[in-house]
Amino acid sequence: MKRYFLIIAFFVLQTIFGQNTTTTYYFIRHGEKVDNTKKPDLSETGFERAKTWEELFSKIKFDAIYSTDYKRTLQTVVPTAKSQKRSITKYDPKTINIESFKKENVGNKVLIVGHSNTIPNFVNAMVNQSIYPEIDDLTFGNLYIVTLIDDIVSHQLLKLR
Repeated sequence: MKRYFLIIAFFVLQTIFGQNTTTTYYFIRHGEKVDNTKKPDLSETGFERAKTWEELFSKIKFDAIYSTDYKRTLQTVVPTAKSQKRSITKYDPKTINIESFKKENVGNKVLIVGHSNTIPNFVNAMVNQSIYPEIDDLTFGNLYIVTLIDDIVSHQLLKLR
């Protein structure tokens, strides 16, 4: 009798916990700029950072990759997109609908590249809290990870060099 109870309990637990959908978002800022002109390229250090991101993300199979439509963000994410054979979807941080974005990416692993002011705002909107301030102009190694398991949200900030 105990054996049957354990088997039934196992299947009940599998049913309850096995139906959760996990969605993970990885947010980064573009790499270092060559100068402070309006639409600069990445500097040599910025291109090195893009390569570092590619290496760091090599074990994560992204389902979608998003970038703002600026040279520096695209140059930051191209190495990762190429190595994973993924296209880059351009987004406008001023007009993106967070709820639609979440629905479009349910169950996915998603990389988002933006700017010192847009990435923290995007993360704050995703977690529905005002936690993360704008990124300092000299900081380029922040990695924000937001995980949604159904309606449960967790988030963290990793500060890489």
